[in-house]
Amino acid sequence: MKGYTLIEILVALTVVGILFGVGYVSFRDFSRRQSINSNARQVASDLRFAQELSASGKKPAGCTGSLDGYNFRVTSATAYSIEAKCSLAGVAQIVSAKTVSLINNVRVSTSGTNPILFKSVSEGTNIPAGQSVTLVLSQPGVAYTASLTIGQNGDIK
Repeated sequence: MKGYTLIEILVALTVVGILFGVGYVSFRDFSRRQSINSNARQVASDLRFAQELSASGKKPAGCTGSLDGYNFRVTSATAYSIEAKCSLAGVAQIVSAKTVSLINNVRVSTSGTNPILFKSVSEGTNIPAGQSVTLVLSQPGVAYTASLTIGQNGDIK
């Protein structure tokens, strides 16, 4: 008679189970890192968007007076917004241009200036000379983080 014994089948199932377990943990960690990286790319893109709007001097509807620039404001641990900062006769006016909620429980924290103002006509930012602001994206329970650094001149790294 040909066939497999119960011991051989159990050993084969144990090996398959171990391989599946290791593969699943590796995939889950990879998936979480990709989620953080995806959100970091989105934040970097929105920082550049605010910078472009500011450099072009484009005023949104509802912005009266002169355009001072565009703010990138971290509004909560999981959200941020882009706002036009206008002024008329010395009175500041904030007009929301875009609000974004981060996905997959990713959180953002900032060190330093909040909001970051990209000044009109490419005059840099409101970050003090010689300093920079770091945005850190993380996810609870994950050791991996992604960082974006904004310099005084508006350079994003």
